Amino acid sequence: MSETAIAVEHVSKMYKLYDRPKDRFLESLGLSKEKRYKEHYALHDINFQIQKGETVGIIGTNGSGKSTILKIITGVLHPTEGNVTIDGRISALLELGAGFNMEYSGLENVYLNGMMIGFSREEVDARLEDILKFADIGEFIHQPVKTYSSGMFVRLAFAVAINIDPEILIVDEALSVGDVFFQAKCFKKFEDFKKLGKTIVFVSHDLSSISKYCDRVILLNDGVKMAEGTPKEMISLYKRVLVGQAGKDPETAAAAQGEAGDSWKSRMVLNPKVDEYGSGKAEIVDFGIEDEDGQITGTLIKGSRFTILSKVRFHEEIDNPIFTFTFKDKHGVSLTGTNTMYEKVSPGRVYPGDVYTAHFTQDMFLQGGEYLLSLSCTGFADGEFTVYHRLYDVCSVTVVSDKNTVGYYDMNSEVFLEKESK
Repeated sequence: MSETAIAVEHVSKMYKLYDRPKDRFLESLGLSKEKRYKEHYALHDINFQIQKGETVGIIGTNGSGKSTILKIITGVLHPTEGNVTIDGRISALLELGAGFNMEYSGLENVYLNGMMIGFSREEVDARLEDILKFADIGEFIHQPVKTYSSGMFVRLAFAVAINIDPEILIVDEALSVGDVFFQAKCFKKFEDFKKLGKTIVFVSHDLSSISKYCDRVILLNDGVKMAEGTPKEMISLYKRVLVGQAGKDPETAAAAQGEAGDSWKSRMVLNPKVDEYGSGKAEIVDFGIEDEDGQITGTLIKGSRFTILSKVRFHEEIDNPIFTFTFKDKHGVSLTGTNTMYEKVSPGRVYPGDVYTAHFTQDMFLQGGEYLLSLSCTGFADGEFTVYHRLYDVCSVTVVSDKNTVGYYDMNSEVFLEKESK
């Protein structure tokens, strides 16, 4: 018996792009002898195999072909070239509820979707209790789904897709549906699938989830498979793709960034509606985060060493300006931070035209997730606290982790068990 669950062989997907609707119409009628379209390859000569029991992640930038390859694997799309071989029953969490009839009740849609993937009514009956318990929408199961809220709709669609006992589970950004309690239930089911030895193909922009759950990761870029390997290796390479340094080793990439002459902040994910204010006596002219490989990036590996850089130009004479940074969560809660006053580091008196860069270097032990960075230059003038320039929530920072503990940050505990002798 083959141990290969999914085999993708030389798969390409080409779309015809027309400049005018008229060109598409003439070609469809066979009235045009000349080529009236441009060829766009969403995928080009993709090859990989996924073994039974593996959890494989697929990552890449928007437009890299991630969703396209999943749709070809599940049969939603047909490849222009190549073949896909599947060994096992597939359940796909792609476009949740795509097969629902809006006029039917939730219960009728459960049976409709079950039969669409090859189950008999008796087989759906055997799974119905689990589906209804997972969806947890009560008596609304008997109402037309067109009356559902968006949250109820995705709960039922997810419950149907994940409770049919598939051998292969295909997931495309579907684990973030519903409220936080339903998301926790979805991730618990996902972990149960892994323990049962199911084959899982997982596409997500959440690099922490990719790192935590995946045995192996495939990196796509511009429709081409760039590489495959361990989550840590592929996430590191993906970070270089994001800053245009793919194909270079970390030292070369860092040198190229320095030679490019562009600002640090141009390589960060900036807040378009940043809240900034201050007296104008100083100005934060550039900032960024440097990882342990010397790259400027907004993605950090939990446990790695990194440096926050904040460059300030002074426009007036100031005594002992203070450089600060703060990390917040998405709810605006300040989690950690420091400043040069706390750290007993001061430039003393500064003068107009002076430029100083603060380097805050530390280990990243925040849990995996998304965070916001705030920066400021402050001080005391005539005994009064003064803000010279402050940038609230100026950029986002992603922490990638394959081990989260309880709470906001990991204390990096060293743990051992000692057995007492009898």
